[in-house]
Amino acid sequence: MKEQIMKYLGIDRKSPYVRDHFYAANMRASIYMSAIVVVLEIWMILRMTRTILELPPGTAKPFEYYFQKYYLNYLILLAAGAAMLIFALRFVKGRKDNPVIGTAIKWVFSFICIYFGLTISYNDYAKGEQILTFLTMELFVVCLLTWRPLTSFLILSSSYLIFYFRIDAIPPPNSTEAGTTLATQINMFTMYLSTLLFSFANYNRTIQQAKKDENLEELNHHLSRISVQDELTGIHNMVYFRNEAEKLLSYVTTDRDNIVFLFFDIENFKSYNEKYGFHEGNELLKKIAQMTDQAFAGSLVSRFSDDHFVVLTRFDGCREKIEQLSHEIKCCQGEVHLELKCGAYRPDEHETDPSLACDRARLACNSIKKHYDCYYQLYDKSLEDRFQMKQYIVNHIDTAIENGYIKVFYQPVVSATDGSICGLEALARWKDPNYGLLPPGAFIEILEEYRQIYKLDQYIIRQVCRDYRESADQHLPFVPVSLNFSRLDFELCDIVSFISETAEEFQVPHEFLDIEITESALTDQQNFLQTAVRTLRNSGFKVWLDDFGSGYSSLNVLKDYQFDVLKIDMKFLSGFPDNAKTQPILISIVNLAKQLSMLSLTEGVETKEQFEFLCSIGCDRAQGYLFSKPVPLAQLREKIAGGELQISAKYQQMM
Repeated sequence: MKEQIMKYLGIDRKSPYVRDHFYAANMRASIYMSAIVVVLEIWMILRMTRTILELPPGTAKPFEYYFQKYYLNYLILLAAGAAMLIFALRFVKGRKDNPVIGTAIKWVFSFICIYFGLTISYNDYAKGEQILTFLTMELFVVCLLTWRPLTSFLILSSSYLIFYFRIDAIPPPNSTEAGTTLATQINMFTMYLSTLLFSFANYNRTIQQAKKDENLEELNHHLSRISVQDELTGIHNMVYFRNEAEKLLSYVTTDRDNIVFLFFDIENFKSYNEKYGFHEGNELLKKIAQMTDQAFAGSLVSRFSDDHFVVLTRFDGCREKIEQLSHEIKCCQGEVHLELKCGAYRPDEHETDPSLACDRARLACNSIKKHYDCYYQLYDKSLEDRFQMKQYIVNHIDTAIENGYIKVFYQPVVSATDGSICGLEALARWKDPNYGLLPPGAFIEILEEYRQIYKLDQYIIRQVCRDYRESADQHLPFVPVSLNFSRLDFELCDIVSFISETAEEFQVPHEFLDIEITESALTDQQNFLQTAVRTLRNSGFKVWLDDFGSGYSSLNVLKDYQFDVLKIDMKFLSGFPDNAKTQPILISIVNLAKQLSMLSLTEGVETKEQFEFLCSIGCDRAQGYLFSKPVPLAQLREKIAGGELQISAKYQQMM
């Protein structure tokens, strides 16, 4: 309630912007008001002088009389008006004079105007004339200028009461009654109310406009700020970085041999968010942003996105600053291990594109992710070649599938009982017209990174089903084929429905299609993937756990999922027979598979000694270069026809 009353009276606290708006409005209004007063007073002085000069000889009074009664008031008001006019004009022209002086001049000028109106109209009323001078000065002071409602009320009330009591003591010239007439009282009160209400309305209109302008000013300031400032961290954003970096690169005075673009990535920051929440994560980002800004003081520092930052700085001494920043970030990590990764790119003398420089620094940074022994990488030509290859793979996967550049190679899986082929693994090879034969390592991870892997896997499924159909139609033997599924296949498409529909289209029995899923793919979205695995097995497909032992969640995966085949990662044979731990580990895994009612398959078999050992411990199947490298189906058939390989009697009888 108190605040509302203070607001209505205009004595509530105003923002600096609103106060400045009122001050500026009064300065502009003072120009018109003071200019009129100056012109009127000059005219009044000239008119009075002419009147005195035209008086008949002997009737004129002494000059002192006219000076005290008229000239003195005219000159005081003229001087005040001139001072107000000069100060207001200086303000409009941009002169930053002390506003306290301007406010003092406004008050003095206003009181002189009211005093002048009181004095002149009092004299006029005593002679039976109108009181227009008083009314005019009241309008000038209270209506042209903007006052707080309480101030307007005090100015008007006090001046009207003073004037009323002064003229009330004068008998009206045209009446025998003492004091002001009823008509005069009514007219004065009506004029008082009208002027008071107008001053209130003028104040409300001015303050509404001031607040509206203030909001627009704040909005413009906010838009201007966020256009160059990162909203979360408070440091510059990429719009500012690109503009300033481009200017810097174009300056002839820039030492281009000693500048470097740095790209920072806070590795494991996602885990920090998951453990402590996004609020704490944002607070950490703000802290890291300020540490980066301080570490590279005087350089161009911006937030790139998420937990990524970019810096344009001098190359000399940057490694020491990066190392120090890395140490400071580790001190903030808490229970989650945070690692600062930095990629650097040094532009040549002709480069002026900051975006390209940042991309190359980021590429250098990405090349050392998951490498915990390396925190800094300078961009070089080999990274450029890999970057171009990555772009080529992503841009041409659709063309490769459409034109048949993707080929299916088959690697045999043999039975440990008799060495006959009991299965095949379908592997993708890319025979590119520009790069030649591309191994899986050249494109699989790239397609997964850009979420395009499902296109390749769907194509392989169709090709395998087509190969089965052609073999069946020609009464050629065919064995079950295992297909590698990526975790993204389950996210980006309905891979379960796709393989079922494709098998039905080519009339492939489900027992001839096995599904390989790596254990690393099963660490996320377990509920969703458990349902998918269960659906596949219920549909008659066998599901394999691929690369068992390559990750850290192997035993949990075996607990949560049901598999038909346990495929042991080839790394277990890499130390055979030098590593004494290899054999007991393999024996334990094979026994574990038997206890869980799964077949065991070991990949990476390259020597006869390895195969004999696997047979001796009861491993069910083997796969590796000892038997055959991945080859096209036609070449595989040639090996079978030539006696190098033989198909299990079980599948020969089925055709």
